[in-house]
Amino acid sequence: VQLQASGGGLVQAGDSLRLSCAASGGTFSRFGMGWFRQGPAKEREFVAAISGSGVDKRYSDSVKGRYTISRDNAKNTVYLQMSILTPEDTATYYCAADPVRWYVTNINQDNYGHWGQGTQVTVSS
Repeated sequence: VQLQASGGGLVQAGDSLRLSCAASGGTFSRFGMGWFRQGPAKEREFVAAISGSGVDKRYSDSVKGRYTISRDNAKNTVYLQMSILTPEDTATYYCAADPVRWYVTNINQDNYGHWGQGTQVTVSS
């Protein structure tokens, strides 16, 4: 499974941004997908997860209400719509695939066996 994240960039506080993660290889609808991020001098943290069907979603408390995770299984792509961005959202964002527990949302990054290369999001104040 290969994952290609895109959509990052430099934005101002309050702006919105949509990240995409395209997957190749395997059956995409059988992957639980997650977004994680790693800010400057911080550990990588969970952001959002979505089950293979797209029905179940989960968010970290820091992004709940501002971010929306979605997926298009026909396009083998998962999205992260981010709004009301703040400088604290500045990070490298990674998408990840879990082909084992695809039917649930998974917040534990150790359970994700496949990772994209990351896309940088920088929010200026």
